[in-house]
Amino acid sequence: MEFRKSVKKEPFKVYGDWGRQSTHLQTRFPELTDEDLEFEEGKEDELIRRIEVRLNKNYNEVVKFLRIGHMATV
Repeated sequence: MEFRKSVKKEPFKVYGDWGRQSTHLQTRFPELTDEDLEFEEGKEDELIRRIEVRLNKNYNEVVKFLRIGHMATV
């Protein structure tokens, strides 16, 4: 059984055009589905959790590439 280290969560909020950002993410990570990237305002943690599971990454790793993806679409 694999245990992940407890890490402090970086706060994250989706800003800007999520449609463009999600398209960029699917280009970078083709394994992400439209369902993985469905987003409702105020439910960032649910979005991040789906991406964590699909990509086998931790919260902070996901937040990091979400931030990079946001900057790439600006």
